[in-house]
Amino acid sequence: MTRDVRMRGFRDRVELPEVLRLIDERVAPLPSEEMPLHAAFGRVLAQDVVAPVAVPGFDRSAMDGYAVRAGETFGAEPYQPVELRVVGESFPGRPFPGCVGPGEAVRIMTGAPLPAGADAVVPAELADDEAGRLRVREAVPPGRHVGRVGEDIAAGSVVLRAGRRLRPQDLGILASIGVSSVRVVRRPTVALLITGDELLPCGSRPEGFRIVDSNSIMLAALVSRDGGQPSAPVLLADNADTIRAALTAATEDVILVSGGSSVGQEDHAPRVLGEVGELGVHGVALRPASPSGVGFLQHRPVFLLPGNPVSCLCAYDLFAGRAIRRLGGRPVDLPYRTRRLPLRRKIVSAIGRVDYVRVCLAGDAVEPLAVSGASLLSTTTRADGFVLVPGDREGHAEGEEVEVYLYDPP
Repeated sequence: MTRDVRMRGFRDRVELPEVLRLIDERVAPLPSEEMPLHAAFGRVLAQDVVAPVAVPGFDRSAMDGYAVRAGETFGAEPYQPVELRVVGESFPGRPFPGCVGPGEAVRIMTGAPLPAGADAVVPAELADDEAGRLRVREAVPPGRHVGRVGEDIAAGSVVLRAGRRLRPQDLGILASIGVSSVRVVRRPTVALLITGDELLPCGSRPEGFRIVDSNSIMLAALVSRDGGQPSAPVLLADNADTIRAALTAATEDVILVSGGSSVGQEDHAPRVLGEVGELGVHGVALRPASPSGVGFLQHRPVFLLPGNPVSCLCAYDLFAGRAIRRLGGRPVDLPYRTRRLPLRRKIVSAIGRVDYVRVCLAGDAVEPLAVSGASLLSTTTRADGFVLVPGDREGHAEGEEVEVYLYDPP
């Protein structure tokens, strides 16, 4: 039976490492699916890709010039060129059909197959071709300007490893070995349940004592960033039966509930989740997202995110985002680039909790914003990033170097 903490407050709060450990223990990557190569950008490979063929599959020219027998160019100098007879041409996809014999050369383009009998290419700028008579002005050793079979990719070699998030150039290399589809980790689907009698749908104008839902559009973008597929948001009244019906009807891999996660009279989500599923965590030693909750419904993770926008962002990144990234086969770490910078002003915290502190870049240093309100979403747009103060610290001194998580991508 879940303890009803409404209007009573949290008896204790779970420390951050314990919450992360629970997520990692209970959440595993989803099964794989076959995906056409043209739709696989950004997806995570579920298994190694082994090259079925060599690339290149034939010896080819790395230059525009002339395919020759290297030994016949030895001694060639600008004032004493070696003369050869041009007997044909080799183009990409249209090789020279014969064999290069003694005293012969074949005009060749970059990427074209090296003719039989030839073992080097003389660049065009090192020879003069007049009416089929080639004068080579510089010697080339065997193998010069020739791309050998398998020089790029050897047949049977592992081209890309499982767990790799596919980049544009990865798709190109897979296409080059004849791959038309790949096995990737399935993208997690994510339900967005937004609670609050005071909320108007995103796109509305605030009116009277009602405010516009901003968490759903922020969460949908965060879910997409982390490789998930957000469902259309569902706005719910602050009613236990309504929330219970929405939770039990959700079929997605992850369920996010925004709002109603704290200890107020209308905060029904924790108690309802405990009734229909499992409420593993309620209340975290974290500021500003302490009223967060983590649970499970039919083995699917459910995250109770505070309705205050900054708290919602913080709880998503640390908890829900971690699970979504893990389900989709991505690294669980925060998906922000980091910099170590000195503080221009001290950060004051309290031992026993982790503090999520919004900061601004100030030249070659960083400065904490002089606000702490969890409802002030504008502080995250004014901030360049955030600092996580560990639970065993009372803060950071002025001038101390800290790790800054930067909101903007590289």
